[in-house]
Amino acid sequence: MKGGGGDKAGRGGRLLPQQQPLRLESQRFRLLSLVGGCFVFCLVFLLSSRPDATAFDTVSPRASLEGARRPAAVKTLRTSSSGFGGDFHVDILPQQQGQSLQQSVEQSAGDKTATEWVRDTVIVEERSDAEASEAAAEPEEAGRDGDGNAAAAASNPDDQPAPGAEEEAREDAVVTTAAAAAATTTTAQPAAETTATAPDRPEGKARAAGGGQSKLQEQPARQRQEERHEPARSGGGDHHQQQRPPLCDFSDFRSDICDMAGDIRLDANASAFVVVDPATGAGSGQWHRVRPYPRKGDDTCMGRITEVTVRSTGDEPGAPRCTRSHAAPAVVFSIGGYTGNIFHDFSDVLVPLYNTAQRYRGDVQLVMANVASWWLVKYDKLLRELSRHAPLDLAKAGAAGEVHCFPRAVVSLRAHKELIIERERSADGLATPDFTRFVRRALSLPRDAPTRLGDGTGRKPRLLIISRHRTRLLLNLDAVVRAAEEVGFEAVVNESDVGNDIAQVGALINSCDALVGVHGAGLTNMMFLPPGATLVQIVPWGGLQWMARADYGDPAEAMGLRYIQYEVGVGESTLKDKFPSGHKIFTDPTSLHKKGFMFIRQTLMDGQDIAVDVGRFREVLLQVLNNLSQ
Repeated sequence: MKGGGGDKAGRGGRLLPQQQPLRLESQRFRLLSLVGGCFVFCLVFLLSSRPDATAFDTVSPRASLEGARRPAAVKTLRTSSSGFGGDFHVDILPQQQGQSLQQSVEQSAGDKTATEWVRDTVIVEERSDAEASEAAAEPEEAGRDGDGNAAAAASNPDDQPAPGAEEEAREDAVVTTAAAAAATTTTAQPAAETTATAPDRPEGKARAAGGGQSKLQEQPARQRQEERHEPARSGGGDHHQQQRPPLCDFSDFRSDICDMAGDIRLDANASAFVVVDPATGAGSGQWHRVRPYPRKGDDTCMGRITEVTVRSTGDEPGAPRCTRSHAAPAVVFSIGGYTGNIFHDFSDVLVPLYNTAQRYRGDVQLVMANVASWWLVKYDKLLRELSRHAPLDLAKAGAAGEVHCFPRAVVSLRAHKELIIERERSADGLATPDFTRFVRRALSLPRDAPTRLGDGTGRKPRLLIISRHRTRLLLNLDAVVRAAEEVGFEAVVNESDVGNDIAQVGALINSCDALVGVHGAGLTNMMFLPPGATLVQIVPWGGLQWMARADYGDPAEAMGLRYIQYEVGVGESTLKDKFPSGHKIFTDPTSLHKKGFMFIRQTLMDGQDIAVDVGRFREVLLQVLNNLSQ
């Protein structure tokens, strides 16, 4: 009884010593099975999610991550040194399997190879010389399969190819990898290459930071064709307007220029030039407003200039109908603004007009805004030399409702510095001496060189003194004339006036060898002097040297003249009678320039007259004589 009871207690309460090892082994087996099952499950899951991964890749998360970031389809072109040049871009390094396969292919491929990487698969393109030359004449097919595929590649956020492109790449991989193992091929130099950079390189990191897209994905085919200046091709049926060049250039500091060619129609009543271009789509036309006068930024002046509209349209039926067609191009400009002052007549109109219209050799239609009949009469000979056609008055044509049509039109004038044409900026390589020759030819001025002392003729050189009669008067003009005659000149005095006939003035000045005058518009007459003559500019007190140099000194030298700048002292200016001796106008006159041009003009220019120191000025006259003896 006791034995049975003890045995029952052993079965129900605790294990016998011989049963304990079996229970522990069973627990270990179940735990090992569970761990092994989890490992197998994880391995199967990883392999199923990455069919192209290897066991090594699974163990190395970093390598797998780099592989996942690799661009899906990247083409790399490479040529040997025996070809047309060195190596092209080789931007993506393959993984270990790809490296070994690439080395074996390159060793057997001859002088030139073209390789493509699609993940870790190497694709070797076998091309004959003829096929390669055809490839050099066309953009890459991978970049222009169609707008749909290109757009899909550009918008793919995960660096994966478009579905169609991925299937096509894998099919090519199967076919060409087999051929790569046995073939040795030479290919001609490719005409274009598309490259991408791995993310672990600096370039790749920059691209990854911007969204992780490769160059192939961030540039659709259409965009790359535009960079090559080729027409865009649409494979998806979408038609995109080609970017039209701008009609007008607003970058110049003196004037805005519109230069147009094609079907150009001038609606004179609206002061509008309409460029009819069928390629211009609805709502894509250009529209500009230009004031054709080269004083850009001077609101006072430009407010006097007629505004001209320039626009483009593709609506030919809706464009103005021509009432008169011209075979010659048009050049449009205004003679408003500051014209009437000889300096501005030449610096703002005649000099830039020559620079703009001379290329047409007289076969050009001059279209003028803000016309003044007296101005046309005064400069008639110069205008006739520029154009064989009668000028077209924009206002009169508008009043008559005329529409003039041209094959080309230039609205506004190409102006450089004051009275200067800069050869390096001129579209036709013109320079200031070309303009002065043009003036002498148009006005039939005979002299191309000054009188030379000792030339055997016995003639005295002529010195012309410009006499002003309102402001900046030369108070001791008679004394200056006597000094000039004493040193050996034939002195001539002339009062420049706006109403003077330009041909008569030109003939008088062309007969002289030197020109003297106080700073002012009358010095513009220097352009009638023969090259090699001398200009003497008397500069009033007040720190005006910079202005005198820019307005007349630099232009004189550009015209081929000798230039002397005589700067007035305080004792030679009537300002000494208007201000106390310690005034800032004498101690620091340039500091007063900050008050603006109106102060400069009213106080320093028009507010003083001059009586030169004749003894000091005599030295200048002797220097002029010395110039004529050289």
